[in-house]
Amino acid sequence: MSSAPPILRLRGVRKRFGLDTALDGVDLDVRAGEVLAIMGPSGSGKSTLLHVLAGVYAPDEGSAHYLDTLVSELGEADRARLRLEEFGFVFQFGQLLPDLTALDNVALPLLIAGRPRRQAVRQAKSWLTQLGLADHAGKRPGELSGGQAQRVAIARALVTAPRIVFADEPTGSLDSLSAEQVMATLLELAKGTGATVVIVTHDPRVAAYADREVVVRDGRISGVGILA
Repeated sequence: MSSAPPILRLRGVRKRFGLDTALDGVDLDVRAGEVLAIMGPSGSGKSTLLHVLAGVYAPDEGSAHYLDTLVSELGEADRARLRLEEFGFVFQFGQLLPDLTALDNVALPLLIAGRPRRQAVRQAKSWLTQLGLADHAGKRPGELSGGQAQRVAIARALVTAPRIVFADEPTGSLDSLSAEQVMATLLELAKGTGATVVIVTHDPRVAAYADREVVVRDGRISGVGILA
């Protein structure tokens, strides 16, 4: 793992929101194929760090690279295209569209990317089947359990074959058993596709699934550890 080149690279990154400094001079490499956990107390800047890595936020100072692309110099439209084509996302509460079925939620990123509907639906069905949700494809998010909804979110994140999956507190709304099942499923499927995984969590049980962890405090990286 240590010889893998960085797929993401931050240098001297600062990000402010009004008078508050969320990130203060962050340097970080994320290696291709690794599972990285970002930990820290509430308000430490860990979610902001993930959003800068993912191109959701542009840093106010410093540079952010994805492979050879200087993401910090891209405009919002180009960053959005990069996220659509290269990245997948899993959020704490799934962020599924409530009026769409599980199948349509999973197919949506492919449709936005311009894939024919028949192809998008076929791929979405395949992912739902892999996740044991074939019988729930026609249900809306409100008809699913928390664990089922997060598995739909995982399918949506992976359906585009992303190079990187970003997960922001993916088990934060689940009980411990569902959390373990969701994490095991996410990492098994992501590693099967060769994706890099970046997870923000406050839960050491979730971080234990990672190869490496970084700890963020007061907008700075205060520690780095090898877990696997």
